[in-house]
Amino acid sequence: MMKLIFVALCLSIYTFADTIYAEPKPAIDNQRKIVFSIKSGDENEINHVLSSANNVLKFYGPEKVQMRIVAYYHGIKTLLKSQKEIAVRVDALMQYDVEFVACGNTMQTKKIKKEELIDGVEIVTAGIVEMVERVQEGWVNIVP
Repeated sequence: MMKLIFVALCLSIYTFADTIYAEPKPAIDNQRKIVFSIKSGDENEINHVLSSANNVLKFYGPEKVQMRIVAYYHGIKTLLKSQKEIAVRVDALMQYDVEFVACGNTMQTKKIKKEELIDGVEIVTAGIVEMVERVQEGWVNIVP
């Protein structure tokens, strides 16, 4: 009997409440604008950002989200065709209209050519400036 009560108590700890949306609620004509950055070349960190982006899309629905993922510094690895496993994940997110952005300064420093990037990646002059400008426009910067 005590074991059953303990299990019931443990289960009650993990009861989840529904998220209450801020007004105006997310909709096709009122998308949540979210920007992530990837600055690390560590595959676990890259995959964590990509998984977080995927989770956000699943929660809201891709039609209710506008999302950009900006890669700079060692994180530029995320956008290289040569990184086959990561490229598959990037391509999958692109199918849901997630925009991927490469830092031109990083590309210049690391001598990365446009042709080395996954097709469809946008290049901006400075990744950090891209982050600043999106936040200034009201985008939510998520740092998983």
